[in-house]
Amino acid sequence: MTTIAVIPARFGSTRFPGKPLAKESGKYMIQHVYERVSAARRIDRAIIATDDVRIATAVKSFGGEARMTRADHVSGTDRVGEVAAALDLADDDVVLNVQGDEPEIESASLDKLVEGMIRCCGAKPPPFAGGDTGGFPSIGTIAAPFDDAGPKQGPGSPFDPNCVKVVVDAAGRALYFSRSPIPYPRDTGGAIDRPSRWLLHMGVYAFRAAALRGITGGRLSPSRLEKTESLEQLRWLENGLSIAVVIVEQRSVGIDTPEDYAAFVRRTRQSEPRP
Repeated sequence: MTTIAVIPARFGSTRFPGKPLAKESGKYMIQHVYERVSAARRIDRAIIATDDVRIATAVKSFGGEARMTRADHVSGTDRVGEVAAALDLADDDVVLNVQGDEPEIESASLDKLVEGMIRCCGAKPPPFAGGDTGGFPSIGTIAAPFDDAGPKQGPGSPFDPNCVKVVVDAAGRALYFSRSPIPYPRDTGGAIDRPSRWLLHMGVYAFRAAALRGITGGRLSPSRLEKTESLEQLRWLENGLSIAVVIVEQRSVGIDTPEDYAAFVRRTRQSEPRP
């Protein structure tokens, strides 16, 4: 079984244009992501997928592998699907989608995700045929408990709509993803005392290659729930696919705005060894 990680990277972010090429830390932001992914033991190859020559040139400058893709993809998953389609992948090979704005993603979390796909699906699961066969998840993702020492209301809490929550069944498969605090704490009138009882979803996915082919290239139309919450993974659930959720301990912080990036740069400088 081969495992490929594809890192989609766009230049034209609405809130932070040119985000992958930000370099105040001393490295391009996309380089931080690439190095974290490349350090994962379970990943055989890392590829950055972009529609911008400036990003491709930067990737080559630090020795990374870049693939040019179409500019009209509506999601990062479709961009990943275009790259995967050009590779000689078997149906049971694994393709990871690691967002290009996750410079602090833990390599160990990526390894745990791949290992979870092997464990829940077996080394060679039943073939994907428009839905899951035999109850085997064809897609995996990661989540981590919120921090009990963190906020219980507002930004960074389970009430933050920018922090996507997930609930899972007894077998560790996703029941639903939402921007709302799910499950809702009815007995406390909506108050949250222990944030760690809620799971923060992190936008890293692992697909069996056959499943990725089945959900990209316009084969699945945007669904009602997806459009309501603006969460692509709800399209997959609404079409009957199972998503395995691997719980990790370390939460990673995605970079959405210049303020997020400035905080990341501060953390990076603080962690650097002093002379």
